[in-house]
Amino acid sequence: MNSGLQLLITLAGVTLLFGCAQANGTMEGAARQALRLCSGRAALLPPAYFLLAALLAMVGPGAILSTAILAPFAMSTGYRAGVPPFLIALMVANGANAGNMSPFSTVGAIVSTLMMQQGLGGHEYRVWFFHGAAHIVVAVAAYVLFGGLTLFRKGSAEAIPAPPRMQRQHAFTLAITALWIAGVALLRWPLGWSAFGAAALILLLRLASMKQAITHMPWKIIALVVSVSTAVGFIDEAGGFAWFQNLFAKLATSESVYAAIAFVTGAISAYSSTSGVVLPAFLPLTSGLAAHMPGVDPLALSISVIIGSALVDVSPLSTLGALCVAAAPEGSHRTALFRNLMIWGFAMAFAGAAICYLWAPLFPV
Repeated sequence: MNSGLQLLITLAGVTLLFGCAQANGTMEGAARQALRLCSGRAALLPPAYFLLAALLAMVGPGAILSTAILAPFAMSTGYRAGVPPFLIALMVANGANAGNMSPFSTVGAIVSTLMMQQGLGGHEYRVWFFHGAAHIVVAVAAYVLFGGLTLFRKGSAEAIPAPPRMQRQHAFTLAITALWIAGVALLRWPLGWSAFGAAALILLLRLASMKQAITHMPWKIIALVVSVSTAVGFIDEAGGFAWFQNLFAKLATSESVYAAIAFVTGAISAYSSTSGVVLPAFLPLTSGLAAHMPGVDPLALSISVIIGSALVDVSPLSTLGALCVAAAPEGSHRTALFRNLMIWGFAMAFAGAAICYLWAPLFPV
């Protein structure tokens, strides 16, 4: 099957399934239920936001949808509990990105497809592990640096309001989604087609509105990813990749190439789409670039591209950071939040380069 068509089927199927879950309130209800467990413990709220965002992204919606679901609630409840808005935003955005490379998420599906086209298939869980580990490292640093430790001295936080009682449609949606995840992970069901099947079952049982589910699908992202992927194919056929690979091989050494490509992709991703532009444009370069540089591993290069481009996504010029700024409650100094996220986002280009330089020997199988 044509690679662009395969990517379209995968993205449309996964986003339709989780569009159903968002349309009938399942995702928001699950988030509220989980956050209630931390009610009264302000110091636990930032780690809870991180873990919950990671879990939501991991099971399918991806980082953007998970942040869109969680950020309004997290920014509001965290602010009332005395948690700095900057720390809340970093926990939500980094948590969502930590789960974003799950083989079951939208972006994980994009990366798996792109890497498979380069002969690097079968490493989905390795990519997810190192990508998640990098986000855990920066999240722990943020927690220590920006007020997390001082929260332990605080008293109890304001109670989180009780979520609506789980309804029949929520329970069935969660069960069907869990069955789909098990089928993909254990039975090797095709990701896109099986997601269409799960979504069709939810719609046939009238657990969600088809119109609302389709509305929740990120059509602009789907179109952007597929069109960029197709354009990348034309560039490759025209010899553009070979030119770039030769140029990059002359400028970087086998020791510095991992840090260099992480920094370049991070700097670009800070003001553009990671999943729509950077990953479809740079992942197809890795195998050819490794072939031009003796001793360079293509899997390690791919992981460096993924980590470098993702760590900067808290920038307010990227979607995750922008969602957190938009969700900041009144009185939380949105201008300061915007500025701090901008500085942190661009600093992550350097942090990603350093992490990839230090961890690159661990990336290959």
